[in-house]
Amino acid sequence: MSSASEMKVPSAELRTLAEFRYQLRRFLNFSEIAAEQRGIAAQQYQLMQAIAAVPEGQQASISYLADRMVLRHNSTVELVDRAERAGLVRREPDENDLRRSLVKLTTQGDRLLQELAVEHLKELAPRCDHLIRALLELQQASKSGGTAAGG
Repeated sequence: MSSASEMKVPSAELRTLAEFRYQLRRFLNFSEIAAEQRGIAAQQYQLMQAIAAVPEGQQASISYLADRMVLRHNSTVELVDRAERAGLVRREPDENDLRRSLVKLTTQGDRLLQELAVEHLKELAPRCDHLIRALLELQQASKSGGTAAGG
């Protein structure tokens, strides 16, 4: 059995990976610029999204937000602190566990999130086909053993 380092990925799959990364980076670059034009950091926008998208029955604790944003706990605390100083979020005590606080959007944060979300959806719409096509091609490659030559 050959190791992963011995497998050769076909150039078509490398191009698909590169295209997928390119489309993601273009969108993420847009997102960073759009947030900065509104006077906030891209991570603050991502934080507001994570708070607004908390599933029913779940709460936006620091631990939950750290997990959703793939950040360390202390980095998430600092991010929430900055967003709170900017008036985007507020902390409320957790009535079930007074040792922790829950993070909620302020009216200002919700309004800004809505404006940015509309811009993001407009920007993403023309990219969807490219992203979906690349994902489907990558999915097909992974089903065939990771490469067209693999399996």
